[in-house]
Amino acid sequence: MKSMTGFGKGSAETAAGQIEVEIKSVNQRFFDLQLRMPKQLNTIEGIIRQQIKQTLQRGRIELYVTIKEAVTQQKQISIQWDLLSAVMAEVETEAQQRFGLTNFPKEKVLEQFLTHEAFLSVTEIEPEESQLATGVLAALTDALSAIESSRQVEGAGILHVLQENQQQLQDKLTELAAFVAIYEADYQARFEKKLTAYLGETVDQERLLTEMALLLERGDIHEEIDRLGIHLNTMSKLLATETPVGRELDFLIQEMNREVNTIGSKSGAITIKNQVVQMKTIIEKIREQVQNIE
Repeated sequence: MKSMTGFGKGSAETAAGQIEVEIKSVNQRFFDLQLRMPKQLNTIEGIIRQQIKQTLQRGRIELYVTIKEAVTQQKQISIQWDLLSAVMAEVETEAQQRFGLTNFPKEKVLEQFLTHEAFLSVTEIEPEESQLATGVLAALTDALSAIESSRQVEGAGILHVLQENQQQLQDKLTELAAFVAIYEADYQARFEKKLTAYLGETVDQERLLTEMALLLERGDIHEEIDRLGIHLNTMSKLLATETPVGRELDFLIQEMNREVNTIGSKSGAITIKNQVVQMKTIIEKIREQVQNIE
């Protein structure tokens, strides 16, 4: 069993810099994924969504991707050699003709020219998209592994609570079934006693049993008790599985609550009414826990 609440983080080093991926999830009835990442990752958005969906089936999930650019990024240097050669030749010729310079300082002039953007340009090399994608997906894999672990740890705690609540509800149901058997027998004896007091000793036993059957049928809760027992057995089986069972348990709780409500509406016995209140309290505790599981 896994909780829908969790957090995971992963990172990877690429030519573009350090990539960090954070993913967190909270409980929600359906799968809702929100991505917060740079636009240059739009080309792999579908892959990211698919990878997350394969791991997390339910809950509100938020993914954050940040790229910390490398301090020393690769650069490309471009020198306009043809233009530089032509300018150097022209300057040397003009220096001799105009100023009579016979010892032209080529090195100093070249050094000055190479600082000018007309001859020299430096551009940063953008990392290939494939490198960026590989880094992001690697970091995402680590983040998903981390959030999966955290959801499993919290899920184990929820499972323990649900098993305790399920046993408490089973105990209450057992007590209720035992009381109903005693209550019906006692009710029949008290009904016969009162009827005899009104009619004397001439009570028709067949008529008495018929009237008793009608009265007991109106307040018969055996079917509800049986169905509630079946639901509890189903719950035990679901809690023992490794697959996501949140939605099935949610539906099962609704059915159990319906049976308990019916028991309460059919019976007028104070003891049964009290048992119903206690069972409804336990079912509500179960419902609160089920809202948090996948």
